[in-house]
Amino acid sequence: MTSDQIRAAFLAFFREKGHQVIPSSSLIPKGDPTLLLTSAGMVPFKPYFLGEELPPSPRLVSCQKCFRATDIDAVGDPCHLTFFEMLGNFSVGDYFKAEAISWAWQFVTRRLGLPAERLWITIFVDDDDAFSCWRKLGVAEGRILRFGEKENFWGPAGDSGPCGPCSEILYDLGEGVGCGRPSCAPGCDCGRFSEVWNLVFTQYNQDRESKRILLPKPNIDTGMGLERTAAIMQGKTSVYETDLFTPLLECIAALTGRKYGADNDNDNNMRIIAEHSRGVAFLIADGVIPDNEGAGYVLRRLLRRAALLGRRLGLDKPFLVKTAETTIQQMGHIYPELVKRRDFILKVTRVEEEKFEQTLTTGLELLDGIMEKAASKGKNKISGVEAFNLYDTYGFPVELTVEITAGRGFSVDLDGFEKEMEKQRERARQAHKFELGEEVGLPAGLNLKATTFVGYQNLKNKSAIISILVGNKPVARVGEGQKAGLILEATPFYGEMGGQAGDSGQIKSSSGKFVVTDTVRLPADVILHRGYVAEGHFSAGDMVEAIVDEERRLDIARNHTATHLLQFALRQVLGEHVQQRGSLVAPERLRFDLSHLVAMTEAEIKKVQHIVSEKIRDNLVVYDEELPYKKAIAKGAIALFDEKYGDTVRVLRIGKPSISAELCGGTHVSSTGEIGAFYIIGESSIGAGLRRIEAVSGRGAEEFIDKRLADLSQTARYLEAELDGVPGKVHGLVAELGKERKRALSLERELSLRIAESLLSQAEVVSGVTVLSARTPSLPVAALREMGDRLREKLRSAVVVLGTVYENKPLFLAAVTPDLVARGYHAGEIIKQVAGVTGGSGGGKASFAQAGGRDKDKLDKALKLVKSVIQKSVAGGNR
Repeated sequence: MTSDQIRAAFLAFFREKGHQVIPSSSLIPKGDPTLLLTSAGMVPFKPYFLGEELPPSPRLVSCQKCFRATDIDAVGDPCHLTFFEMLGNFSVGDYFKAEAISWAWQFVTRRLGLPAERLWITIFVDDDDAFSCWRKLGVAEGRILRFGEKENFWGPAGDSGPCGPCSEILYDLGEGVGCGRPSCAPGCDCGRFSEVWNLVFTQYNQDRESKRILLPKPNIDTGMGLERTAAIMQGKTSVYETDLFTPLLECIAALTGRKYGADNDNDNNMRIIAEHSRGVAFLIADGVIPDNEGAGYVLRRLLRRAALLGRRLGLDKPFLVKTAETTIQQMGHIYPELVKRRDFILKVTRVEEEKFEQTLTTGLELLDGIMEKAASKGKNKISGVEAFNLYDTYGFPVELTVEITAGRGFSVDLDGFEKEMEKQRERARQAHKFELGEEVGLPAGLNLKATTFVGYQNLKNKSAIISILVGNKPVARVGEGQKAGLILEATPFYGEMGGQAGDSGQIKSSSGKFVVTDTVRLPADVILHRGYVAEGHFSAGDMVEAIVDEERRLDIARNHTATHLLQFALRQVLGEHVQQRGSLVAPERLRFDLSHLVAMTEAEIKKVQHIVSEKIRDNLVVYDEELPYKKAIAKGAIALFDEKYGDTVRVLRIGKPSISAELCGGTHVSSTGEIGAFYIIGESSIGAGLRRIEAVSGRGAEEFIDKRLADLSQTARYLEAELDGVPGKVHGLVAELGKERKRALSLERELSLRIAESLLSQAEVVSGVTVLSARTPSLPVAALREMGDRLREKLRSAVVVLGTVYENKPLFLAAVTPDLVARGYHAGEIIKQVAGVTGGSGGGKASFAQAGGRDKDKLDKALKLVKSVIQKSVAGGNR
């Protein structure tokens, strides 16, 4: 059976048993902070097992894409993979052990036709129920083996979640495979007994302290690895010999010109490249992009390891785009996201591999140097700092450093490396965080409860002052002219958070007026109103009215809602890999940082702007709701990268049905039409894989347009043209200017050649060498070069040194004819000494060099030095 036939047969079998077929979820687990990537077939169903959500059916079946980063180092052996497909049937509080075991036996013996005499069963050590179920099916007692928790207790996936005892079906590949010992049996790690299916009887929920409690209802979670099953069904002893890998290995063989099966080391490298190529394509298709953290780092590690192994096979140019294309062609009919995102997969692969190729040679040379230096000192260990520098500067995943150095008998200080990584993570956290104001905190010993925020509904609110801070110290009273910070029991003022600027306004009482210039959020969600007393005085305990500056708040709200629309549009145009990596929402503008590898094209920027403007015109409703974090994520809400959230979150939605849903505590307009206008005013790079978009909306957009129109009107007046005639007039002027520049260059060249002719008479013989040292009129370097070439040509054997003052700075050029170069004269050495007189420096080849200086008044003195330089050169041995 082909892999496609096995997959289809499995899904069809359980559909017949009343199971609903569920499409594979993304490799990026939604709403599960315990997992980096989807590592098991049951991951998408965890909320059902935990009773947090209702399943679409109590019986489910799927073929789930999975990725286990822990198996990277084992890839290449007959059975370990990072990316794999997991076939699984699931019961959410419906059937249990008897049905799961019976159906599994039916499928493997009847549908797959595996001989019962080649099958073995393992169960948990005290699971008599499972033992009884297997015996009822006719499995001999001697073929049912009991094992402990290490072998037959599964889960949880991550650091907490559903788990339980399990029962495995193993296939005996035969005595010719494995260790060959007569005592070999299931449990031996020689590879003879291949796991076909794992039936997990999910009965417990395990917390982060490894405590287990019974689930409300027991569940079934099974997993059959497609690749291993395909190997058995196709009579192979390795997953790499199946139809899932053959096309990739053939592609790699064609690229390298090497035959698979001819050399063990080459074969292993080819298997790893094939395996990693599948993982790369699927990770990118699901929105992962290369990064130095998290899933992005796993992807980068796969890409760079595969690229390095390609070099070992003789590939000196990027090649992983070819293997990615092969994966898409082979798997696209099952996983349409591969086809849908083909261009993006190939683009990310190409960019990352080219980036690595540029630094790989240098990195390998540096690593060689590090090992040689260590060996000379009698050491065989690479320090954590050295490993980190290779990673940070040259993109060497530390695992590659470990792999390469191990081949030469070296080890790597991984603890030291991790310390350096933690320092970098802290730097990254600071770099990705926009701080709108200085960091503030509560004075020691001042314990206050969280401020009640009422500003979503109200811009005015009466409350009591519970504390006054001056210079970060609590005081009882402040008077007119004093700067201070007021803390209220409840406030409509939004405290700076999540990239949104804090509100401004005023706080009034019967005894005074306080102008709020800024509002910040302190630890424990205490909101501090910073400003000054404009009139009267304030005391702790006073009743006051807090009034937010409405126009400024609306400006901020327009920009904030526009930011959400911007992210929606970016994901539409660039792809779902786009993640917010930081933002600034201020009254006058907005700034949005995103994960994206390359600069946006002009067409992409226009399309994004068009989508945002269209949604503004649609006047979509903007509303919020509070949900449990996991439920919000499961319903599609976007969480901010690297942000920590509480159990309950606020989800800001745009449109019904919603086109945008983000976890957000900020303030927004009530409908998108209130934004008015939106314009992107800038797109730039802020680091590897990070782009920044700057934009304006509402009143800021009006001001931007007004200024642009004013600039255009002024330009039209300068050009004496109508507004719509400005582009044509400018185009004509630029073309005319280009012609004049060419004409000026031609005249300049002609002038330089005439000057060169006039200088020939100034040549003189110094110690048997023809020397021409002269000052020229003000000319650029290009003109000096023309003159130098002409003078060398005319003089045939000479040292030529020219000097000029151009743009108020001295310039020098030296030229030496080939015969004198052969005698040891060097233009670079000559020019260095001459330019030094004017406080400058320079250099170049033996035949030609140029230099700049600082003191133009010493130009003539510098040129006079040429003769003595030549004389010293002759005295030094040049002939």
